[in-house]
Amino acid sequence: MSPLEAIAILAAGLAAGTINTIVGSGTLITFPTLLAFGYPAVVANVSNTIGLVPGSLSGAIGYRRELAGQRGRAIRLGIAATLGGLTGSVLLLVLPAAAFQKIVPVLILGSVVLIAIQPRLSRAMGDRRVEGEEHTVPLVATIYLTGIYGGYFGAGQGVIMMALLGVFLPDGLQRLNGLKNVLAVLINGVAAVVFIVLAPVAWPPAILVAIGAIVGGQVGALVGRRLPAGALRLAIMVIGTIAGVRLLLG
Repeated sequence: MSPLEAIAILAAGLAAGTINTIVGSGTLITFPTLLAFGYPAVVANVSNTIGLVPGSLSGAIGYRRELAGQRGRAIRLGIAATLGGLTGSVLLLVLPAAAFQKIVPVLILGSVVLIAIQPRLSRAMGDRRVEGEEHTVPLVATIYLTGIYGGYFGAGQGVIMMALLGVFLPDGLQRLNGLKNVLAVLINGVAAVVFIVLAPVAWPPAILVAIGAIVGGQVGALVGRRLPAGALRLAIMVIGTIAGVRLLLG
């Protein structure tokens, strides 16, 4: 690895860590970077996932104030996310690489639409439920499915989770973003453990991505926590749309 390649991977990790903390879809920066430097697709995916875990943890720590009072839901959804991440990571090792290729852009773009109409959906659902009630069962099920996708590839998983959390939980967008970061740590973390044990890992780029992502997680928290709810929603929609269209066009 040349010094220029190392700097490029480090910078990609920083950008991905920042974007993942604010929105998600940072994989769309680091994964193509590793591919461009000649790493095989599965090795690049595995190394990327391992590298981004410390960044996800960094972002979750940066959002720790927004996590106050969310311990119960974090445990419930965290179990589903962890099981989903475990399932997805195993699927990556046994399924063809293109298994999710067609459905992923649809999931991400559909999530962008949900985020756009989330305030109306939340009001409509709020009119039909007791104040403060959460739609736990459908949310747990869909977080599990999102965890499967996250463990398998993960680009845009943050956008999908924000859409689901925004629809099913009566809470502010910043608090939900903090919860999303915790779930991302669990999904990526369990997948990383599986990959370390069972898959080929390119450690030099994984470590460089991790270093950049840790810094990016703090930058993302610093920026994201200061965005008004409307600006945060717009950022999620813009980045989610770019991610979905990019994957759709290949």
